[in-house]
Amino acid sequence: MRLGQGAPAARVLAFGGYQPAQVVTNDDLAARLDTSDEWIQSRVGIKERRVAGPEESEIDLAVQAGGKALAASGLSSDDIDLVIVATCTIEAPIPNAAGRVAHRLGITAPGAYDLNAACAGFCYALAAASDAVRSGSATNVLVVGSEKLTQWVDRDDRSTAVIFADGAGAAVVGPSDRPGIGPVAWGSAGDKAEAIMVKDRRSFLYQEGQTVFRWATTALHPVAKLACERAGVDPADLDAFVPHQANLRIVEAIARKLGADKAVVARDIVLAGNTSAASIPLALSRMIERGEVRSGDLALLLGFGAGLTYASQVIEIP
Repeated sequence: MRLGQGAPAARVLAFGGYQPAQVVTNDDLAARLDTSDEWIQSRVGIKERRVAGPEESEIDLAVQAGGKALAASGLSSDDIDLVIVATCTIEAPIPNAAGRVAHRLGITAPGAYDLNAACAGFCYALAAASDAVRSGSATNVLVVGSEKLTQWVDRDDRSTAVIFADGAGAAVVGPSDRPGIGPVAWGSAGDKAEAIMVKDRRSFLYQEGQTVFRWATTALHPVAKLACERAGVDPADLDAFVPHQANLRIVEAIARKLGADKAVVARDIVLAGNTSAASIPLALSRMIERGEVRSGDLALLLGFGAGLTYASQVIEIP
């Protein structure tokens, strides 16, 4: 038993990820903005990102990622009794995304709700799914992080247009005879809420980059260490560290302070950009596909973003 002891337990059964087909490179952006490939890579570490087409919604992205996770889990749609969609970019919040995603995947009459903790959304939703399984409120849960950030970004704003992208990632959570999802360490810093915001329906996403950078690189590694402590895992024993893909400099700074020297660090942002609640499950699905992590490995997840919200937990790779 690697993540502590307890009565009912939950684990991740499978991951799935999806990116839109359209690739936007740094050179594409430099052709219309005052920027360059060197400038973008030196500041945020991104080489390219994916952008959804005008007819492709965050619901469409979620269905693709959720379907892949469901297929990889070996379960059928009839086995899912709760769907949680983490998103902060849904264009039309009524009806919610979760109910629409469930219907399109053939999941009949599940509990279904959306969760907005921005870039920490997947970790929040994973904790909620784990608690639902452990309490008996659900048997199998589909958790999806899906974002179409580009519809909320000013294409002429160099500070945001080069960073944010579209995509979705998903996980299926089910019961286990031993814990496969560690206790969550989470919280918020509401005094800094205006550092990342959309002011109103007519506004684009605004971000105080330096404020967020300083906060993320100083305040979050203790949260990650607390998640390890609650799971009974020494950071030195971690096989992978999968933080929110906000900025490559932030990812690498937190990784250095964590002390997880043997862990492979997710750097999916280089080819995916910042996809908010989708970034952690999307990165994990690709790490599994590439063989960078194996079944049974211990991975530390760390989500953080607008709110400002944060959450972290240790999981066992399915």
